[in-house]
Amino acid sequence: MKSGASAASPTAKSFNFGSSRLLALAQQLRVYKPPLSSSFDEREELLAYKESTRKSITHVGFQESMAPVRFRPKKAAVLICLFEGDDGDLRVILTKRSSTLSTHSGEVSLPGGKAEEHDKDDGITATREAEEEIGLDPSLVDVVAFLEPFLSQHLLRVIPVVGILWDRKAFNPTPNPAEVEAVLDAPFEMFLKDENRRSEEFDWMGEKHLVHFFDYKTGDSDYVIWGLTARILIRAATVVYQRPPAFIEQKPNLKYSKM
Repeated sequence: MKSGASAASPTAKSFNFGSSRLLALAQQLRVYKPPLSSSFDEREELLAYKESTRKSITHVGFQESMAPVRFRPKKAAVLICLFEGDDGDLRVILTKRSSTLSTHSGEVSLPGGKAEEHDKDDGITATREAEEEIGLDPSLVDVVAFLEPFLSQHLLRVIPVVGILWDRKAFNPTPNPAEVEAVLDAPFEMFLKDENRRSEEFDWMGEKHLVHFFDYKTGDSDYVIWGLTARILIRAATVVYQRPPAFIEQKPNLKYSKM
């Protein structure tokens, strides 16, 4: 799996549609490398799995089950697709999951899903899933960075993939009704601000941490962005804007798996 995006120059279409701000952002993100401290060995993975499955914890825990002899989390990738709004602000594409789904139904999430065997890298996984879910043509997205992996409550190793949508007008959302109820976008910087944010403290794997909830209203619709999606967006915004959030994250002191 890739740990960083190619250092090649932006694609030709970026010069046609991208502003100087987006071009500078692409250049910044292409050289980003996840911190080395984000990896840990398989023994630590297994210990973490055993601890996490020891008891059920609401929202962030797992149902009690027997740990396997060798724990290898399944891979998944999500797409953090950024574009420039009409007011020049940086925005991110989100989805509201279908209410008929068996997991996380009706929640706001990033486009993405599980990796398939034929996927060459995480960028392919993220853009393929985005096309399946919301009709976003992969050729419109310039993948510029891969962030460190996150471990979901369903024991998926989730890789956030940052992509730039140079021409927002070329994207006509067509949500797959079996998976997605609505497609929306939000100001990306909101995930560093303390406005319209609340949090709840939970115990996970023996450590306390905060689960963040961002309230967002657009048009006549109200949304709540929380859990893993919020954590990924906070981290991505920290990398993009190169500053910490205006609130305490209180993340669990857990190391992430090797990519």
